[in-house]
Amino acid sequence: MRTVALRRVYRTRQEEVVALDGIDLSVRPGELFGLLGPNGAGKTTLIKILVTLLLPSSGEAQVDGLDVVRDFRRLRHRIAMVSGGENVGYGMLTVREQLWMFSQLYGMPTAAAYRRIDELLERMRLAYAAGRRVHQLSSGMRQKMNLIRGLMTDPRILFLDEPTMALDVGAARDVRQEVRRWMSEDPTRTVILTTHYMQEADDLCDRLAIVNHGRIVASGEPAALKQQVQQQAVIDLRLNPGTPLLDMLRAIEGVTAATVAEQDGNDLFSLLLADDAVLPRVLSQVEHAGRRVQAIQKRDPTLEDAFVKLVGRGMGEEEAARG
Repeated sequence: MRTVALRRVYRTRQEEVVALDGIDLSVRPGELFGLLGPNGAGKTTLIKILVTLLLPSSGEAQVDGLDVVRDFRRLRHRIAMVSGGENVGYGMLTVREQLWMFSQLYGMPTAAAYRRIDELLERMRLAYAAGRRVHQLSSGMRQKMNLIRGLMTDPRILFLDEPTMALDVGAARDVRQEVRRWMSEDPTRTVILTTHYMQEADDLCDRLAIVNHGRIVASGEPAALKQQVQQQAVIDLRLNPGTPLLDMLRAIEGVTAATVAEQDGNDLFSLLLADDAVLPRVLSQVEHAGRRVQAIQKRDPTLEDAFVKLVGRGMGEEEAARG
């Protein structure tokens, strides 16, 4: 898969919104490639162009060697897309009936379709619900059914748009395990995953691109992205509630980035420091603000730390800023 200078602009009478601003990407066959970024960063717009649901404003995009604009009919037989929170089909059908209905849209022979459906229901631990009506399914069960729909035709490239959004831990784990298992059966199968879950991207992706404001901020293997903050000190400070402190800490010389999250009624600050010598200045500012240190820990950098350094703030803060 390859894109060159890909742009998508939405125009209204009042304004022009640039959703994608010159995206250059290359994904190798057999890769699980992640698009990591906050909601509204442009990830879903990019996916919709790649699966031929949306036209680019300019630039080029090829998937499996086919142009997404000129060759869209041929391409659609080679790909599949599954989105998180997807609610398609007919709620009064059973799970097995609904999956069979989708198989017919792909032109699968009925006998082969039922064999594939039953195999995937068993693998996804959903066979017990084959006769249950779709409207009775939990969100986790529905998402497993959606993934089965995407895998039924054995696409060459599978696009997953926030596939574990709002799922509980067990359902999300089952979805991730099946994706990896499906890829392991054929080394040429490729998955493009969009997510704003840092741990999911770190655990699943061979490589990933961090997307923000319609642009690629950085790309590479998760370990390589984390290596970008390896030379800095990563400090977690847990403080009692009190005077707002985030902007004060960010203003300290040597504090590369800082985020804050609530944890058990306290504030957990994660700081990237140029070196350990910056920490005394941080603690002095904490004391001056009348805040009390509950705990302090130096740790190895995570993918979220890399995101904060590259973007300037955390995922949650970036999403909040978008409204």
